[in-house]
Amino acid sequence: MTLPSDQILTRLMSLHPKVIDLTLDRMHRILAALDHPERAIPPATHIAGTNGKGSTQAMIRAGLEAEGKRVHAYTSPHLARFHERIRLAGDLISEPALAALLDECEAKNGGVQITFFEITTAAAFLAFARTPADYTLLEVGLGGRLDATNVIDRPALSIITPVSIDHQQFLGETLPEIAGEKAGIIKRGVPVVVGPQEPEGLAVIEARAERLGAPIFAYGQHWHAFEERGRLIYQDENGLMDLPLPNLPGPHQIQNAGAAIAALRTLGYGETACEAAVTRAEWPARMQRLRRGPLVEQAPGIELWLDGGHNPAGGEAVAATLARMPVRPTHLICGMLNTKDVAGYMRPLAAHAQSLTAVAIPGEPNTLPAETTAEAAARAGFARSGTAASVAEALAAIAAKDAQARVLICGSLYLAGQVLRDNG
Repeated sequence: MTLPSDQILTRLMSLHPKVIDLTLDRMHRILAALDHPERAIPPATHIAGTNGKGSTQAMIRAGLEAEGKRVHAYTSPHLARFHERIRLAGDLISEPALAALLDECEAKNGGVQITFFEITTAAAFLAFARTPADYTLLEVGLGGRLDATNVIDRPALSIITPVSIDHQQFLGETLPEIAGEKAGIIKRGVPVVVGPQEPEGLAVIEARAERLGAPIFAYGQHWHAFEERGRLIYQDENGLMDLPLPNLPGPHQIQNAGAAIAALRTLGYGETACEAAVTRAEWPARMQRLRRGPLVEQAPGIELWLDGGHNPAGGEAVAATLARMPVRPTHLICGMLNTKDVAGYMRPLAAHAQSLTAVAIPGEPNTLPAETTAEAAARAGFARSGTAASVAEALAAIAAKDAQARVLICGSLYLAGQVLRDNG
């Protein structure tokens, strides 16, 4: 009898002493044991980058599905349930299917060392190979060159969303080093769509594309996307499209939408798919308005938002989004990991919020203590910062002082996932 997937997943976490150990050797080994499912998946679009990968993937999927296409999608980390990582022909993987695949991969692995991400990625490839579909969308987990997803010899398309400083302990200290890791997904002769980049990062990406003869479609050179009179204007060598603004909130979604549109155009789709990409995409915890659930019922007058951004670029994106919202007293509830640039994340937000209440992320060993996060907020320029034992406690305290405020829960995808679970 197959155990429930959560029990198998817990066991799989013990197969390697490290959470992250970047190499492709173990992936090649287990995929060979599974008879190479990665070679049998539907045509793949492979997406790397520091920010915007998930939103871009969600928009591409919305565009393809509007054309009646069946789309597999792989993303990480999950928010509320692991099943979110694997979408088969449009639907989240079922519990029986997930449990059986994990069981099979564990048996084929034979108890040797393999990271949790590697063996679960192998399970995703197995699921994709066995379920008919038209496309596969693969989001890189970390970096690109040595990421477990980077075993596809010839994807249909590669995409590199904006690259910024993050995960330096694994990817390098400088932007060119990090861009080099992201550019590792570029394959010989395979077109690559490139989102907005800093010049030194773009130079690295362009150099690799040139070495491999990969046609490059770069923002600002080969395609443009911008807002004009409340519309999204997209332009490339094939013409101009006048589209609605993305339904995913925030000015940064303009460029994410542009990358998704460039990808759809490269794959041969027209305006119907591109409009669906910007109007039908759904992606939780990216400036997501919470409209129901226990937290909303706890403070019915509060305008409650949730965002999982966690690096300086993410902080700038959230700050730009808040700046465009209708004026309303705004307070942050923030929990962060000790592996992140906390000051860099908080600094752009200080001008857009009256206070920050820090919380520890429940069940997360790498959480910053709430007191440490609150101290960082004070140094970053927040006029008021404090702590609370939980998100619910922080929300109650804010509502008691201003029942009509805007509250943004932010700082980590792990915190966002906990909030989505608790909020039902």
